[in-house]
Amino acid sequence: MVYQHGHMHENMHTGTVPQHFNHGGHEVLDVRETLMGSIATMNQYSVLRQYVQDPELIDIMDRQFAFMQDEYNITVDCFQTGRDPYKRTERYEMNQDNDFIYGLEASQPVQPIQSAAGMNDQAVADCLRTLQKSGAIMKTMAALESTNPVVRRVLADSLPNCVEMVYELSIYQNKHHYYHVPQFTEQDMSQIVNSFAPSVGSTFNPIGH
Repeated sequence: MVYQHGHMHENMHTGTVPQHFNHGGHEVLDVRETLMGSIATMNQYSVLRQYVQDPELIDIMDRQFAFMQDEYNITVDCFQTGRDPYKRTERYEMNQDNDFIYGLEASQPVQPIQSAAGMNDQAVADCLRTLQKSGAIMKTMAALESTNPVVRRVLADSLPNCVEMVYELSIYQNKHHYYHVPQFTEQDMSQIVNSFAPSVGSTFNPIGH
């Protein structure tokens, strides 16, 4: 996607705002936290990779890391310049299908590990999914506070990629029975799904008018 940086903005006290300072206070603090979170996530990927035995999970980690690194660089670029980044934000695509296994099965209770020796593929996958979910929340908050249109759009375009990465990790965990997905009965699910009806009418008529 190509972004438009718009026109110069004004500060009521100091006059024209240079393009590279076209950021509001909330935006600066939230984007800073987002970028620090991105660094922490990539650092965790680098540390956790040594504990992974499954080649499939290693492949997921490597692809996600490379994509996150690229998105991080794009975000830093537009945050520092206030202008269109040096390249477009791309779309992350997972390699596997989206088939889930529904239902719960008996398993041992989970608990925090007591040493690095307790790290395994299941524990790593849990960490990665939590990191990605946290990143999605931080990017959402930063996008909602961004006044710079380019930064806002870069962050907003990054959110579907976070969702896709979480989904990819969830499918991996579910396939290996690390992540169970309960379901309602068909009767209950049907009742909930069909408890909505389409909105009718073609014009908006505010109350009182």
